[in-house]
Amino acid sequence: MSMPEVILTEDCMRLISQFERLTGAGSRDCVIDERNNRLIFVVNPGEMGLAIGRQGSSIKKAMDVMGKKIEVVEYSPDPEQFIRNCFLPAKVTAVDFDGEGDSRVAHIEVSDEDRGIAIGKEGKNIFKAKKLAQRQHDVSDVLLVTDVE
Repeated sequence: MSMPEVILTEDCMRLISQFERLTGAGSRDCVIDERNNRLIFVVNPGEMGLAIGRQGSSIKKAMDVMGKKIEVVEYSPDPEQFIRNCFLPAKVTAVDFDGEGDSRVAHIEVSDEDRGIAIGKEGKNIFKAKKLAQRQHDVSDVLLVTDVE
């Protein structure tokens, strides 16, 4: 399966290089989420610590300089692991894929106490996971499975 080619706009490239300069963490993608007034960076595997910094110092500095809320997700070449990373700190208990190619859908399960975190205020966390899974792994949708009693 070939990886989707992520097309970075000039804005994103500028933001990524600024983010890399400020934090020292390499980033492979950036989503400008106007609706939630935030920037989401996909950082290289193992560089999450750098991106956040001691007690959040690096990410705080980047937010001050860039004037927006910043969220970071650690990249993984494994779509399942990547989707799990998108939902942190919520713990994903299961990820199932159905469909083929670019119509693959990820169905995720989280524990009840993590549901609120997984969805996020006005659905912003699920939005982040959908957007990033699509860009990084050609997953067409990410759906939260509801437990049917």
